[in-house]
Formats: sequence, structure tokens, C-alpha cells
Amino acid sequence: MTQTEKTNIEELKTRIKRLNSKAGQMKMDLHDLAEGLPTDYQTLMDVAQATYDIYRQLDELKQHLKQLEKAT
Repeated sequence: MTQTEKTNIEELKTRIKRLNSKAGQMKMDLHDLAEGLPTDYQTLMDVAQATYDIYRQLDELKQHLKQLEKAT
């Protein structure tokens, strides 16, 4: 494994860690919103979409990391 590959893997792990933290917070925000329904129901779809998007991105990054680690 070259230094560049090692750096890329470490950077990707850092991005995943940060995104995972943000995703967890968004999940809690969605949960809190759902518990408060019907109050603020107008924001439900936006919050749900943003939560979905971040988890999709997190999944893609994790798959990319697996590929990088497998290739080295």
C-alpha cells in the first residue's frame, strides 16, 4: 500500500466518522419531529429527505472504503 492510498483511506475514514455523527443527529431530529406530530408536520418531508440523503451518502462512502481496503 502506497502512502497516497493510505492517506486516501484515512481521509475517507475521517469523512465517514464525521458524516456518521451528523447522520445520527439528523436521525434524532427526525425522531423528535415524529414524536411531536402533528405539530410541525409541514417540515416532515424535508427532514426525512435530508436524513435519507445523508444515510445514502454514508452508505456509498462505506462501500467505497471497502473497495479501497480490498484493493490494497
